[in-house]
Amino acid sequence: MGRAFQNRKESMAKTAAAKTKVYSKYGREIYVCAKQGGTDPNGNLALRGLMERAKKDQVPSHVIEKALDKASGVGGEDYSPARYEGFGPGNCLVIVDCLTDNPNRTFGDVRACFNKAKSKLGTPGSVSHMFDHCAILAFVGSDEEATLEALMEADVDVTDIENEEGRITVFAPHTEYAKTKQALIDAFGEIEFEVDEIQFVPQTTTPIEGDDIAMFEKLLDALNDLDDVQNVYHNAEVAA
Repeated sequence: MGRAFQNRKESMAKTAAAKTKVYSKYGREIYVCAKQGGTDPNGNLALRGLMERAKKDQVPSHVIEKALDKASGVGGEDYSPARYEGFGPGNCLVIVDCLTDNPNRTFGDVRACFNKAKSKLGTPGSVSHMFDHCAILAFVGSDEEATLEALMEADVDVTDIENEEGRITVFAPHTEYAKTKQALIDAFGEIEFEVDEIQFVPQTTTPIEGDDIAMFEKLLDALNDLDDVQNVYHNAEVAA
């Protein structure tokens, strides 16, 4: 699982760098997370992890504070999650996660991105069954046994643990995110997580070669330019 995750991270590096609207994307996600689970990061571990990721991505503090202030107030935008699944160039698998205040608009925008890249949207569930929806937490360490013991004592349903190059990486079901993170903090103190995310990790990869590479990059760039798109996951492995 770890290698597939690393492949996805590497192939997405160019896309992540191309996000021109990262502040608004983080602001929207922080707003929704705080609205649902409360604005106190000590009591809302999902919010806490999200804020830490935003800071690592150099999102200014005022953007984070503005999103929290909006979540504390009455009313505000009514965003809802929307997920689209489809088949990209080379028949790779693509999942698009959105937060939207207008589902009809978002669906049309996402469909247009697929069409322009000679790709096609699928029905819900047509792609996601080929991914594992995982909470992924990684930190500096080498004691795999102590990590597993701490998670088992907390009754965490661990999917996998990797110990590579002085880093422990824990994979757990996405529904166990908060419990997993709290168990690690309880066991090892205020550790700094190098990876603290919920991801769709592909079970297999699809090689992308030739003309499909440019079309694949066109699809990713178009999707990430949409304000409503929060994350794009895929199983493509682009040929060097």
